[in-house]
Amino acid sequence: MTGSTETCPGCGAVLDAEEGPTHRYMTSSAACWRRFGDLLAAEYSIEALMPTHRLSVDTYAVQHPGNGSRQAIQSVGLHLARLMIHLGSPKPPKEMNNVMLRLGTRKATLHLLERPERFAMTIADVAPFVGTERHAEMVLAWAQCSWDDWSEHHGYIRDWVDAA
Repeated sequence: MTGSTETCPGCGAVLDAEEGPTHRYMTSSAACWRRFGDLLAAEYSIEALMPTHRLSVDTYAVQHPGNGSRQAIQSVGLHLARLMIHLGSPKPPKEMNNVMLRLGTRKATLHLLERPERFAMTIADVAPFVGTERHAEMVLAWAQCSWDDWSEHHGYIRDWVDAA
């Protein structure tokens, strides 16, 4: 597929087409999934980037809302909840883990949310900065844009978190 591009069915990123694996329920192109893998590899191998890891995972997950399965619905809801908390009132990792465990007990109550029409920023915007001094800055911007893109559902997510 040399020279051709494809649009990721999840986030809409236009990337050089390639063959390869994708996630089992988060719908993406192989090229998008690989770039996310590259980002994770950098975060795991550069200790200074680990604090951005959860933001990266949450952001990628909400941009690839999947196939409408119960697991995909719960994934989007929980990742949106963690983005909201992290961006609005960050907590130390252990406390955030406890909050997410509590929220996880209620995940069956999450509803299917209509995905945004488009995402203002995708992995394609972050990929050139993976592993560089701008990595964390770009992930934070990506996370904030993604949260903003889901603005139609902010009230629902806030209410759902508050009910926990």
